[in-house]
Amino acid sequence: MSAAIIWSEHFMEYKWAYTHPMSPVRLALTMSLARSLGVLDDVDTIEPLPVDDGLLTTVHTQGYVDAVRAVSYGTASLNGPVLERLFGLGSADNPIFEGMHDAGAMLVGGSVAAAAAIASGSVRRAVNIGGGMHHAMKGHAAGFCIYNDCSIAIRWLLEHGYDRIAYIDVDAHHGDGVQAEFIGDPRVMTVSLHQHPATLWPGTGWATEVGEGPATGTAVNVGLMPGLPDSLWLRAFHAVVPSMVEAFKPQILVTQIGVDSHRDDPLTDLALTVDGHAAAVRALRELADRYCEGRWLAVGGGGYGVINVVPRSWTHLIGAALDRDVPAQTRIGDDWLAGAQDLAKTVHPDYARPPEATMGDGGVTDFVRWDGDGSAEPPDGVSETAQRQTDKAIIATRRAVFPLHGLDPEDPRD
Repeated sequence: MSAAIIWSEHFMEYKWAYTHPMSPVRLALTMSLARSLGVLDDVDTIEPLPVDDGLLTTVHTQGYVDAVRAVSYGTASLNGPVLERLFGLGSADNPIFEGMHDAGAMLVGGSVAAAAAIASGSVRRAVNIGGGMHHAMKGHAAGFCIYNDCSIAIRWLLEHGYDRIAYIDVDAHHGDGVQAEFIGDPRVMTVSLHQHPATLWPGTGWATEVGEGPATGTAVNVGLMPGLPDSLWLRAFHAVVPSMVEAFKPQILVTQIGVDSHRDDPLTDLALTVDGHAAAVRALRELADRYCEGRWLAVGGGGYGVINVVPRSWTHLIGAALDRDVPAQTRIGDDWLAGAQDLAKTVHPDYARPPEATMGDGGVTDFVRWDGDGSAEPPDGVSETAQRQTDKAIIATRRAVFPLHGLDPEDPRD
């Protein structure tokens, strides 16, 4: 195989509540769509690795792990308000459900299995669409995330021979949990492109957050204004990310591929299309090939267009990892569409828009590269105001972090 694809039916047990936006149906639909299009032909998926407390506590506190286990089995001695205040458990975002410890640990096992497959040398790329729980903190749940599989997989890699890891997060929400875990570790660079923190939870990810102590310069944040389309998102990505990866010289790229940046996502305000998501994952693949000898670990993340968006976008991700790119005009089979329609009935209607019939939305992914002085004309359909706002975000990030790597923030060639 050119890539390891991690999958378990047990991923479906990470199920909060009927009214909760993160439905595991999106995972099953992704895998079934990828299979229906032939993307997974002749590919044997890999099971997650077993996870014990020793692995979880490389990132989380033992007290937090014990609390998650206790509420999972109904043995918690603390009352609800205390559990929520101390551990983030039982909130509207993170309601308690039976078996949540095992379900969260299963996602961790998937991302560690992906890391182990790459570290073994058997593959250069690995994908765990069940992962991407980037908001979970050391001692509490947050943002639909119980255990931070991203941070745990990075810790595992650090303990198994890697000492230069670049983590790139394209979720609409800031990758705050991973940044917090490695804010002072110069071995890990965290890069997050997200909706501007003044407009979206968790309210972090400002350009001025650049790392601490010996790791100053290894936190990179690009906050983008609501309404941003594919062409401007790609302009911002290419104005910042390749230069940072080249300067940091990582051995492996770990990427969180949240797709809640889509224009139809019910929880966010960016305006990307599935076409833009496909362009993003192919750009990340190219960076891994160019700077990391092809080593690329990709996990899932946010995405609350459960029926229409996530399956198509993450099928593009799986296809990119396997070098089986799916053209945007590819028609989706009637059988899959009918099955997705049926499954939509099991999902809260806010998250169950019927699926499109092709693998693209007709998005425009051509973009004008950042020129350093804002003199470039915006592409058709993009206002000068929107491009100017994007350029302000670009230059804020470049001015904050580029000089820390000996780069000129005003030079578009960097």
